[in-house]
Amino acid sequence: MRAGHPDGSLFPLATWRRLLTRSLRGGADYADPAGLEALRSAVARSAGLSRSVRASADDVIVTNGAQQGLDLVGRVLVEPGSVVAVEEPGYPPARLAFTALGARVVPVPVDGSGLVVEALPRQARLVYVTPSHQYPLGVPMSLPRRAALLDWAQRHGAAVVEDDYDSEFRYSERPLEPLQSLDRAGRVVYVGSFAKTLLPALRLGFLVAPASLRPALVAAKRLTDWHAEPAAQAALADFIDEGLLRRHVRTVTRVYATRHDLVTTAARGVLADRFTLVPSSAGLHVTLLAAPGLDVPGVVTRLRDAGVAVERLAGFYAAGGSTGEPPDGLVIGYGMITAADLPVALDLLDRASRPTG
Repeated sequence: MRAGHPDGSLFPLATWRRLLTRSLRGGADYADPAGLEALRSAVARSAGLSRSVRASADDVIVTNGAQQGLDLVGRVLVEPGSVVAVEEPGYPPARLAFTALGARVVPVPVDGSGLVVEALPRQARLVYVTPSHQYPLGVPMSLPRRAALLDWAQRHGAAVVEDDYDSEFRYSERPLEPLQSLDRAGRVVYVGSFAKTLLPALRLGFLVAPASLRPALVAAKRLTDWHAEPAAQAALADFIDEGLLRRHVRTVTRVYATRHDLVTTAARGVLADRFTLVPSSAGLHVTLLAAPGLDVPGVVTRLRDAGVAVERLAGFYAAGGSTGEPPDGLVIGYGMITAADLPVALDLLDRASRPTG
């Protein structure tokens, strides 16, 4: 039950093959580093409809996944010694990307309303956040906290990277407007990906960038790998324009909602004496905070020996994996396990976390 992995069996592979075969009939020349115009237009329309992102085709840069988007932003904005603020706990690959570029990465705590803006270091020139579905806790950033972050960025001359992680799959309330749509000062770079909605192997993502940063980001993309694979871009553009992406997202959201309910029901029921569920109404995982004294490393080991993989919450803190400090618990993904198999896995979790002796 690894977090963040989508169920590839739900992907309409036959339809994708048809679209990809059709797109292969195009030209073989080098393509625009920013991405095919058809895909950039499709992404702008799709993100506008589904997430209220304010963008035209000119605002979009196609990337090889969200991770390349983070790398491109870092190449443009980060110099050796620059301070980059990231969420704590947070997404480890983001920390690694900015560290690799020479940044001094500073963890900033997250509470029930999202990133604690008052704890941001004054010298930070880049802030990385996952406001729609904080990774790994799953809490959304409140509207007042979003406004405070944008105000902070404006006052300190900082940029904000908004990673809209797992925002496509929502099981209850409508999501808040993204930071990008609230931003009036050109401070936010919006990062998206099709890894969760479609397949990670496609390696297609995108940036929605302020006008002031687009030329530098396109130049960085050109120097990095010139452009993403054109045939896949064309196929994805058709997939979006024909309404197939929206239909697919609706279908898989219903599937994932069933799995989400199974996990949360167990967390509030049979597991409630050992774990506290962090409320979450989106994404492909939930987080359980361990009760004091629970041997979380032992639980993870016993589950692994039984063939069930879960992730330890302590591993998402920059401080590492010591029990109790930072807070510990489990991050349980349900993207790659069927609803039929989940009860068995949850029963194994129940047994593995019971007191021994």
